[in-house]
Amino acid sequence: MEEEAIKKLLGEVREGKTPVDDALKVLKKLPYEDLRFACIDHHRGLRKGLSEVIYGQGKNAEDIMGIMEKMKDQGENILVTRVEAAKAEKIQKKFPESDYHRVAGALTLVHHSNPRGGKGTILIITAGTSDIPVAEEAAVTARFMGNKVDTVYDIGVSGVHRVLGHREELENASVIIVVAGMEGALPSVVGGLVDCPVIAVPTSVGYGASFQGITALLGMLNSCAAGVTVVNIDNGFGAGYAASIINRI
Repeated sequence: MEEEAIKKLLGEVREGKTPVDDALKVLKKLPYEDLRFACIDHHRGLRKGLSEVIYGQGKNAEDIMGIMEKMKDQGENILVTRVEAAKAEKIQKKFPESDYHRVAGALTLVHHSNPRGGKGTILIITAGTSDIPVAEEAAVTARFMGNKVDTVYDIGVSGVHRVLGHREELENASVIIVVAGMEGALPSVVGGLVDCPVIAVPTSVGYGASFQGITALLGMLNSCAAGVTVVNIDNGFGAGYAASIINRI
């Protein structure tokens, strides 16, 4: 349950529109609701400014819909990550008001704008076209959290002049997310050009010696550019979330 919903409920109690016992029934579901197969953290929106996010991979559509139904009852905005198209199709039959972001593999159901939205622009760039799905997961997450997001794709270091062609976007961003596979060099280049936080996302894109993203991860962790922070391999969601928190400040 999010902060605005709590304020609305308490206001209705004060004005006599909602009986105290009815309000108590709603609040009894805080801090969590046990569905046997999942314990939903309804209190997370109050603590962190964003409701619990559903990780879709490994869950069947029925379990996801069960969680979504309870979150919807609490008036929470809903983000489901790592959802393949067939599973999303089943979910959208029950929740036609939801949006499926096919490239990102994410599904959103938004009831209201996020009151703790960002103050600047989050710029998301990729080294290559193959990195776009991870970047789009970051973009969907950041927009869901109330941020303005710009994207620039396929400007890797094999043609570094492409990076320099976007100096204005780089300099105007509050936070930059850099998504790259292979050797993972792009975050170091970007980190050496800007004065804002840079969040590097290694991807599992690359031939054998990239070791499913480990080479990019180690390269980013060893970046010589100050101000570069690294999240886990293919973790676009984590990058979008972290960038959103930074962008609130």
